[in-house]
Amino acid sequence: MRETDVKQRAFAMPLTNPAYPPGPYRFVDREYLIITYRTDPTKLRTLVPGPLEVDEREALVKYEFIRMPDSNGFGDYTESGQVIPVSFRGRKGGYTHCMFLNDEGPIAGGRELWGFPKKLAQPTLRTEVDTLIGTLDYGPVRVATGTMGYKHREADLAKVKATLSEPNFLLKIIPHVDGSPRICELVQYHLEDIVLKGAWTGPAGLALTPHALAPVAELPVLEIVSAVHIRADLTLGLGTVVHDYLHQPARGSIRTGERALVF
Repeated sequence: MRETDVKQRAFAMPLTNPAYPPGPYRFVDREYLIITYRTDPTKLRTLVPGPLEVDEREALVKYEFIRMPDSNGFGDYTESGQVIPVSFRGRKGGYTHCMFLNDEGPIAGGRELWGFPKKLAQPTLRTEVDTLIGTLDYGPVRVATGTMGYKHREADLAKVKATLSEPNFLLKIIPHVDGSPRICELVQYHLEDIVLKGAWTGPAGLALTPHALAPVAELPVLEIVSAVHIRADLTLGLGTVVHDYLHQPARGSIRTGERALVF
């Protein structure tokens, strides 16, 4: 293979049989269980990277279980993890703190393209009689269980769609071959072409169990604030870099010559 062919074909690894195809990445009948809860503000402060900002008075976390039965290029899989409400330069959005899923393609694609913090595990989302149930198992250990009364009340569709349309933020880290950081960026992306098929609220519960490699419980549940069950079609848009940690001075610093003075 010629060098020019390598450059032309380069998209993802392996070169001759990438783990995932190019987009667009359209999701049909995507189903969410999102439980919003209040947590320890000190913990949030240590986990959210600047220049993102958290509202420590609210100290909210959104625990998500997501079923994706029909996704272009990725197939049928389930995902679970934590999203933290943040603001960036005055714009409200969500920072994805951790995600666990059961499909190699979107793990590789999510990490390499956008910078999603994805790891392999076994999440589920299903309806059991009158209850919507989400679970997350890491190996044989159950680390999260979420429950919600099934479709007790219709949610405000305009507010749900507005929330889905907010910007999302990721910390993308790709190491160099010597182990040093080659890429360290704050990435922003949006969900696009959203067709909201329904949204409901109801009573909810969430239990998190400590685990060394799936540490969702490090943001403890102090109070359940709300829960929403959503069905929608949407496209996962590609991202843009909004902050480069390796090439931009840190917030609260000034650059003089070749060095940044931090204060």
